Amino acid sequence: MLGSSDEMLCSAYDLIMFDLDGVVYISGAAIPGAPEAIATVRDTGARVAFITNNASRTPEAVAENLVRLGVQAWDDDVVTSAQAAARVLAAKLPPESRVLMLGAEGLARALVEEALVPVRDSRDADQVRAVVTGYGPDVIWRDVMRAAVLIRGGLWWVASNTDMTLPTSFGVAPGHGTMVRMLQQFSGVDPEVAGKPARPLFDETLRRVGGQRPLMVGDRLDTDIEGAHHAEVDSLLVLTGVTGLPELVAAPPELRPTYLSAGLTGLLRPHPAVATAGTRAHVGGWTADVVDGRLHVTGSGSTDDWWRAVGSAAWVHLDATGSPADHADLVPPESGPALDRH
Repeated sequence: MLGSSDEMLCSAYDLIMFDLDGVVYISGAAIPGAPEAIATVRDTGARVAFITNNASRTPEAVAENLVRLGVQAWDDDVVTSAQAAARVLAAKLPPESRVLMLGAEGLARALVEEALVPVRDSRDADQVRAVVTGYGPDVIWRDVMRAAVLIRGGLWWVASNTDMTLPTSFGVAPGHGTMVRMLQQFSGVDPEVAGKPARPLFDETLRRVGGQRPLMVGDRLDTDIEGAHHAEVDSLLVLTGVTGLPELVAAPPELRPTYLSAGLTGLLRPHPAVATAGTRAHVGGWTADVVDGRLHVTGSGSTDDWWRAVGSAAWVHLDATGSPADHADLVPPESGPALDRH
């Protein structure tokens, strides 16, 4: 199930695509070791891209923030769901087409760069050719209502992303996906989605940054990893963000990564093959097995190998039974003792 590599992942792939929140930073602070790991990836000669579902910020603003956190980044390294949405629109609309926009400056800039005309005020929505939506803290309810009526009337709708939540300085808040869901329920129409887990953002990244052997690095199974499956590219799941043991154990095949590591240092190491026999999985010094529906781990070794053994055993059990293994007694190495837990 998990892939293996005899060489460092950043040497086996020529484009490393990084998600941001939960991978490079959390709550406005760089994840320890992330800037150094990304610098090492660059030193190997691999291309680097930072891809984000946040359609509100411009690539310049994203790159500026990364530099402030100590991460080497340039404007051209950043690809946003706004740029992917604008490309989707431009592929079907003639230049200078008017597009009703619900969103922020990042989306407006992306439309202009694709020779489209963003219409911000719904009162000026005569002769618009499409509606495009993205996260925007200043979107006016009047414009949302007008867009909803137009979408229900048959106007083409492109959504930058469908993320249901958004991290803010005051806590986890509703994301653009909540507005998408509301518009869907009102109009009965599903949008064409540009951001993860849909494919356009990945295609736009390859078009802008280049590369023949891309690898997606993310912390979310339902956007980063599922999106990599849709785009038919390999993926590395890092456990520095929202995915933990419960999510990993219950992951169906379409949400499983190619590789697995505790953090970005997994890019700088080979990935050994996991040996499996029935529900038993062995890698490094760890052996994981599911007995009577419960996950057991014995041995010792690296944190990364612990996660690989656990994930592999859990997935074999899940595929065979349809039910996630009981993992209540397990404690990952980085959280406390994980030796010979039963």
